[in-house]
Amino acid sequence: MTRAEALKLVEEKVHTRNLVKHMLAVEAGMRALAEKLGGDPERWALAGLLHDLDYEETKDRPDIHGKRTVELLRGMGFTEEEVLQAILAHAGHKEPEKPMEIALTAVDPLTGLIVAAALVHPERLSGLTAQNVLNRYKEKSFARSANREDIALCQKLGLDLPSFVEIVLSAMKGIAGELGL
Repeated sequence: MTRAEALKLVEEKVHTRNLVKHMLAVEAGMRALAEKLGGDPERWALAGLLHDLDYEETKDRPDIHGKRTVELLRGMGFTEEEVLQAILAHAGHKEPEKPMEIALTAVDPLTGLIVAAALVHPERLSGLTAQNVLNRYKEKSFARSANREDIALCQKLGLDLPSFVEIVLSAMKGIAGELGL
């Protein structure tokens, strides 16, 4: 599946603009991490772009979130098992073990934390620094739904938290216009 095909699928299945922006942010973070860690940037980015394809349908059913996306993609003939397993791992259906699985599980909540930090920063994303994000990371009540334990999985990728935040933040800044930040 090409990025254009995946984006078309996202546009067909996801109607909430902020969710699409989130998926684009995760895509950017995954691409940047793949480049840093020696993964396939296109495949990692695809996992990021498609990871919440079923969210609107399953938001009240976390037990099937991710599984519906995998079913849909397999039904379309999608055979990138590494991507499918990463989608399942990010939704908590399997332990994240492989680098792409760990990365997706960690990038997903980090992008939410970064967006929340950008929304309260006077210069939005352009003025946000990794240190600003790390300060907010320490505030447990800030962006409470951004799972800090999942974000900390970056250490399993050989990255300390400041480096991980910097990579994802930089990737998101690269698409700030698309994110509206």
